[in-house]
Amino acid sequence: MIQNIKNISLLIVSLCVLSLQSNAQKDTSRRQTIEITSSYKPSLRNPVKIDLSATPITPDTSRPRLAYSIPAQNLFFAYQPVESKPLLLQPDTELLLGDRNQLKVGFGNFSTPFVSGAFSFGNGKTSLLNLYGDYISSKGKIKFQDFSETNIKGIGSIFSETNETYFGIGFANHQHNQYGYDHTLYPNYTKDQLSRSYQDVSVKFGYRNTAPNSFGIDYNPHLELHSFGRENFVKENTLIFNLPAEKRFGDHVSVKFALSGDFNSYQIKANSFKIKNNLFQIAPELVYYSDQFTFHGGVTPSWNNNELSVLPNVYAEVQLQKNVFVIQGGWVGRFIENSFRTLSNENPYMQDPVFFKNTKEIQYYGGIKATLGDHFNFSAKAAYLTYKNLPLFINDGFDGKSFVISNESSLKNFQIHGDANYINQDIFTLTAGLDLNTYTGLKDNTAAWGLYPLKLNGSIRWNAMKQLIIKGDLVAFSGAKALLLDKSSKNLKGGTDLSAGAEFKINKMFSAWLDFDNVLNNKYEKWNNYPVYGFQVIGGLIVRF
Repeated sequence: MIQNIKNISLLIVSLCVLSLQSNAQKDTSRRQTIEITSSYKPSLRNPVKIDLSATPITPDTSRPRLAYSIPAQNLFFAYQPVESKPLLLQPDTELLLGDRNQLKVGFGNFSTPFVSGAFSFGNGKTSLLNLYGDYISSKGKIKFQDFSETNIKGIGSIFSETNETYFGIGFANHQHNQYGYDHTLYPNYTKDQLSRSYQDVSVKFGYRNTAPNSFGIDYNPHLELHSFGRENFVKENTLIFNLPAEKRFGDHVSVKFALSGDFNSYQIKANSFKIKNNLFQIAPELVYYSDQFTFHGGVTPSWNNNELSVLPNVYAEVQLQKNVFVIQGGWVGRFIENSFRTLSNENPYMQDPVFFKNTKEIQYYGGIKATLGDHFNFSAKAAYLTYKNLPLFINDGFDGKSFVISNESSLKNFQIHGDANYINQDIFTLTAGLDLNTYTGLKDNTAAWGLYPLKLNGSIRWNAMKQLIIKGDLVAFSGAKALLLDKSSKNLKGGTDLSAGAEFKINKMFSAWLDFDNVLNNKYEKWNNYPVYGFQVIGGLIVRF
């Protein structure tokens, strides 16, 4: 009995132990499969995005050109076509490959020697001095069809931490002859009677800030002096000054202000004839800058020989697509200072003037600029211009060899301009331009004597290989109108001037160059009775050191 009771007790204890073990295993399993339900869902916070707004580059204090200019995107500077001159062989504007000193010499047909030099001194950080000089002359097939040009100039700068002091000196001597007459009717002219030799001595001085100052004002006052004359017969002294300043307010608004003056004193020594021609201007301007819109608004009160005129200065640009497509428009005015120096540079065969009137120009324009892809840019502009007191050149009424100024008190011009370029780094550059002018509304002349209705230009620069650069230039134009001795008029023939050239780098120090000018041998006339030379070839060596 007692044994049975022990067995039963042992059985009960065993069952209890098994029950406890079973419960313990069940609890452990339940803890491994617990599911928690909650409305809270953990998540990472989005990082704060920093908005970087670039500060616009401080604009140049000088007043911008109205014509659009695509910035060069390579080591080649975009070709700027120059006005064709009847006698001048345009020298090659070869690339400087980093050497500080260069001497270029050559010789060509029409007994054409050519010398050009460029020399640089200073470290470029505290001081810099550049000296330039060139000489060219030619002798044509027509009697007295000779010319020579000498140009020497020096440009220097002294730098401080915040400012630059710059200066320049120059000398130019341009020799031409009035050979445009009937040599059978007038066989006895001497070279002294026909000579037109012009000398210009110039000095320039300026001071500008190169870093922001405590006043927040950018400034660039500069002064220029010219002593110009024709041999010992005519003398002209010119004083030119410009005092521009700009104050920025924040990132988008600035105020510009400039005082400028151009004062001329002209004298014919033979009879003590004197003329003074003065121009003084004040130019306040408000400018607004943004990424999509730029606006310039101002007026320019001008005292032209003490006569007040208020010129407009309002223009704007809108970017429809940033850095791709821009619309521009404006209403602007300016005075063109006409002096003996500027007019003789345009027409060296002119007579000594007996009056000067500055030209007032008002322009309304609109246009577009666009960039397509990585290499192609173009712009187009239509403008309506009015001129007051525009000088026109007509042949004299005696033998036709010289030109006199015929003042046009009112002239209108509807102008269309277009230009395009393709630039592929420093390998290939192609540019083209078009100017179409329609002259109407003349009051004092029956035609716009000597002005081109149509002009085309283009250039190509190709770095064909590491040592070879090939270039080509084209200028084509329709003929201008000319007034003859008998007071009748004629249309001069149009001209096409095609030039080509190459430069081959022999080694680090020496290069050979060759230029062909007027390849088509076109005997066009820029001025009536003055045909150009025709086909020219000139070549030589370049020394860099």
